[in-house]
Amino acid sequence: EEEVLYEDLPATTIIETDSNRCNDSCSFELVENVPYDLPFEINSTAAKPLYQAWMRLLDIAQEKIHVASYYWSLTGKDVHVNDSSSKQGEDILKRFEKLLAENISLYVAVSVPTLATNSTDLELLEEQGAHVKKINFGRLAGGVLHSKFWIVDMKHIYIGSANMDWRSLSQVKEFGTVIYNCSCLAKDLWKTFSTYWDLGHANATIPFPWPLNYSTHINKQQPLEVEFNGILTKAYFSASPPAFCPKGRTYDLSSITSIISEAQKFVYVSVMEYFPTSRFIHPERYWPAIDNALRCAAFNNRVQIHLLVSCWTHSDPAMLYYLRSLRALNNPHAHISVDVKVFIVPVLNHTNIPHGRVNHNKYMVTDKVAYIGTSNWSEDYFVTTAGVGLIIKQNSTNLQRPIQEQLKNLFERDWNSKYAVNLEDVQGQKDCNWK
Repeated sequence: EEEVLYEDLPATTIIETDSNRCNDSCSFELVENVPYDLPFEINSTAAKPLYQAWMRLLDIAQEKIHVASYYWSLTGKDVHVNDSSSKQGEDILKRFEKLLAENISLYVAVSVPTLATNSTDLELLEEQGAHVKKINFGRLAGGVLHSKFWIVDMKHIYIGSANMDWRSLSQVKEFGTVIYNCSCLAKDLWKTFSTYWDLGHANATIPFPWPLNYSTHINKQQPLEVEFNGILTKAYFSASPPAFCPKGRTYDLSSITSIISEAQKFVYVSVMEYFPTSRFIHPERYWPAIDNALRCAAFNNRVQIHLLVSCWTHSDPAMLYYLRSLRALNNPHAHISVDVKVFIVPVLNHTNIPHGRVNHNKYMVTDKVAYIGTSNWSEDYFVTTAGVGLIIKQNSTNLQRPIQEQLKNLFERDWNSKYAVNLEDVQGQKDCNWK
């Protein structure tokens, strides 16, 4: 059915002044999925388990849930796997069904092209009353809808690397955040959801310019000032591709490059894939936007760069050459510090599970800000594909560590773990495709 979502947007609580001050007292937590059989050191830092966070969001939902997703595959049978590790995904799907039975509205935007084409999750939910729109990103922009976020009751948010996939709760290492009681941010993220939803019909074209009701005044220049866990915080959402950035919306690539250039001490990046090229656009082309930003930060500002990428059975060996090139800038005598490691999730006895056992994270932390995204780092994710980023800057207080420090501690746990291999040692590693 063709409902345009704008009618149900309540009056905004932001007082229109020079500063974007929001009166919500939001609570915030970092969430992660650590795959089965991936133990870290005893007493090492940890975020809240993703499964618990998703379940809590579904438990507190009262009216409606909006989900932006690449694909759905919450049951093992979707990929012909009978494995106990699919139970949590199946639990989540049942919980969605239960909500529909309780007359809670569910709006799902899903990508075309998509993955898990055997999955019946969305048909099942539609039969029970869910509103599902397939957004043809292939036709609209030449890519996919790769965003992964939830908005619950227009006030609670999940955003992160995890797809709506049982493996994201058991076999794949994921990272994200949940923010509760934060209607100012939720309504702003919902504007991005609307850019997808309102193009979910057969002959949709991307408006240029977008009508003003899609525009935002929360951005890099004017972040929202809001309390997270009682601490004054500045936050905003970025988006890609540029055609899906209505007036006022900061482009995701601009967020990333400005965060890198504004760092003064360190930039720590954890991304599944890192390519200074296009990946799916043919002919492939060189695209050094992020690579140059990292090199400039290391060389001009003497900022310490740590890049943690993933290798698994599906990795493209070409990535290794680009990583070596970046690492070549490292020169301790000149105080230029660039280090690259490769995170390998051991497959162990989980060989029966396709596309599991990988570090799927997409985040960055500097001495100034935390960035939590949904995109891998290659040209396509910024030019043809839909993604979102959440940028957070928090003051230090003696109440608790700022979010940047919590994220830095999680990064260092991974970086210093036995699963993070030096670039020199990566070839010949089991469970990594770079021979």
